[in-house]
Amino acid sequence: MINVLTKESNPLNKENKNFPIFNELSNKEHEQVVICSDPATGLKAIIAIHNTTLGPALGGTRMWDYESEEAAMRDVLRLSRGMTYKSAISGLNLGGGKAVIIGDPHTEKTEALFRSFGRFVDGLGGRYITAEDVGMTEKEMEWIYSETKYVTGIPKALGGSGNPSPVTAYGVYMGVKACANKAYGSDSLEGKKIALQGAGNVASYFARHAAKEGAKLYICDIYEDKAKELVEEVGGELVAPDSIYGLDVDIFTPCALGGIINDDTLDQFKCDIIAGGANNVLDEEDKHGQMLLDKGIIYAPDYVINAGGIINIASELEGYNEERALQNAGNIYNTITDILNYSEEHGMPAHKASNTLAEKRIETIGNIKNKYSSKANVSGRLGEVYKRFID
Repeated sequence: MINVLTKESNPLNKENKNFPIFNELSNKEHEQVVICSDPATGLKAIIAIHNTTLGPALGGTRMWDYESEEAAMRDVLRLSRGMTYKSAISGLNLGGGKAVIIGDPHTEKTEALFRSFGRFVDGLGGRYITAEDVGMTEKEMEWIYSETKYVTGIPKALGGSGNPSPVTAYGVYMGVKACANKAYGSDSLEGKKIALQGAGNVASYFARHAAKEGAKLYICDIYEDKAKELVEEVGGELVAPDSIYGLDVDIFTPCALGGIINDDTLDQFKCDIIAGGANNVLDEEDKHGQMLLDKGIIYAPDYVINAGGIINIASELEGYNEERALQNAGNIYNTITDILNYSEEHGMPAHKASNTLAEKRIETIGNIKNKYSSKANVSGRLGEVYKRFID
């Protein structure tokens, strides 16, 4: 009789207090984590590859002044896992990965640092493809591109798609409309009161779409000057960051950092819908997702509604076409609708409904890949479908 080891029965998978990092990787089912250190340039970075069943791991690089290594590791593990689900639910032939660079994005950027990071990315041989995220711009992507072809979001002048924010924001806008249709029977945002947390690129493009349709926007940002500028542009109202959660509005749209739906904020919400571009907005996914369901608040899973960014750069890998990217991002409306319907039918929080549908796709495609093919056109193996990677 052959004894088959499963994840549950394998003694190597048992938790051990002496191996907290490996325990965490096992719990979230990560494949690989790379620590990148270059004292000469000051580079301190972490690359996390979560899952490559559907294809190479694609996810942006975030530069942030983390308070500790533990905080940076926690963030990159959560973000990379989210990218796996984001690609899967969006129908892309891509896996999930993410990178974080520890440092102040306002004062510590140098060409040498990012080119050094590019060398680490290149060393992974295409298992991880990087892109722009919080604290990054096209300029840093260009520096990284100097050292590796495994980068997206490079300037249009170099054959890339440039800043993905407009496409990301359009997807958020369409996702919000899908939620409105579920809540009100109409997807019109005319007259709807929207609390917008953040005034960055994605938030600004979203605000323009919503204002054009006649929504009333209440806007905050930790950088007050940015918020004031956006308020003046779209005819909104400026509010203090601490006051944004308790506003009596129809829709709350988080477009800043994560963890903002938590024990301290949940009781403050007076909205019907929470849907926005920020990542990992549920501080404790299962706990706070269930609490939203119990409160009757419609929630658009963050990694679904903000998938326009990865849809945009996936289009870049295949030969960029902006019109096609926007059209594909518009399909987020249908994806959100399917998730909300599945959530309602099965009585489960929206994030669990989304995870379930994403996992089904990963499992289905993963089973197909078990079959041998001498030269299948599979982006996850040889990358032949992606023009960028053909030498």
